[in-house]
Amino acid sequence: MSTPEFSEEELRALEAEMDRISVDDVLLQTVVSLVNLGARRAGLGGPEGPPADLDQTRQAIEGARALLPLLESRHGDQLGPVRNALSRLQMAYVQQSGGSGSQPAEPAAEPGARSEPEQPGPARPAQSSGRLWVPGQ
Repeated sequence: MSTPEFSEEELRALEAEMDRISVDDVLLQTVVSLVNLGARRAGLGGPEGPPADLDQTRQAIEGARALLPLLESRHGDQLGPVRNALSRLQMAYVQQSGGSGSQPAEPAAEPGARSEPEQPGPARPAQSSGRLWVPGQ
């Protein structure tokens, strides 16, 4: 299989597109894609869709939740529909998993980082704001 060759015009168009888009655009599109893919993996794509894969659903939810804070400061007022879709996906996941929700693995610590036990403290932002999603915290 050979590598496709691009014409000068195609290369200029690709470069112009890269100049036009922002990191926020890519982050937002990624969050939307994760929510949509998570919904399909939850079996919410209708009777013709693939069977539910709750591990994939949880991973999509966790990925979207990890990226949303990166968008909140500049676009928080525009994220309502995305947050609503993510909340509905989280509810579907909890209902399908029987409310047990498998706990995600803790992220690996950076080399040289000290691991301190988590101290009980105030509720996390999602809990204090009334948002659901307890399985992975």
